[in-house]
Amino acid sequence: MTLKAILFDLDDTLLWDERSVREAFHETCLIAAQETGVDPAELEEAVRNEARNLYESYETFAFTKMIGINPFEGLWANFTGGDQPEFRQLEQLAPVYRRDSWYRGLLKLGVDRKDLADRLASQFGAERRSRPHIYEETMDTLRHLQGKFKLLLLTNGCPALQQEKLDGVPEIVPFFDEIIISGSFGKGKPDPSIFQYALDRLGVQPEESMMVGDKLTTDIRGALSTGIKSVWINRENKENAETYTPDHEIKHLSELEHIIATF
Repeated sequence: MTLKAILFDLDDTLLWDERSVREAFHETCLIAAQETGVDPAELEEAVRNEARNLYESYETFAFTKMIGINPFEGLWANFTGGDQPEFRQLEQLAPVYRRDSWYRGLLKLGVDRKDLADRLASQFGAERRSRPHIYEETMDTLRHLQGKFKLLLLTNGCPALQQEKLDGVPEIVPFFDEIIISGSFGKGKPDPSIFQYALDRLGVQPEESMMVGDKLTTDIRGALSTGIKSVWINRENKENAETYTPDHEIKHLSELEHIIATF
């Protein structure tokens, strides 16, 4: 059957979110190093660990897992969007979570400074917001596909934060016929319902569609469960430890052209 629609993930598929977060940690931890003498790499590791542990301790964790919001997004998200009551809980938790993650990370390195933790928490958000990186092939790929296929952006996350990411790279938005954010829909990838909703919005069948994403456990699993052809973009040669296999695996978005030609 003819390919009519292509669904794209956002983070680490079109946007280079991992780089943005890594650079934000690096710059923020350098400030702490200059002021206290701590090793910036050790502080980053400690804060990442403490952030994960704190994040999983909150009663909102099941909700954030379902929507697909990771701990490091919580370190700069304000959670002002979304209709669900859990978003209001997260909105209240966020300032405390950010401060405590940095404070507990500092404590692991023997630094007891709540004032510094507050400044670092604020600085991390500013650093992350100043780094809306996209992959070099993103724009060329979207230009090549626009007009030939229906394009839909299917992203997990908080509506306000994902919109903020898109606002940082406004040139991406016009390429898409539809943009669906899990926090607005109510469930995230890999739940089949959000994939079916995407297909319904485009008016296409699963066999007429393709999903491109970097995460096996969300993008690929969800596509496979819905009957959508799956394309795993695996830029870093990660091992597939899951029990399922994507229909295609690529290292660069330019490889989509060959896959489309054989659809």
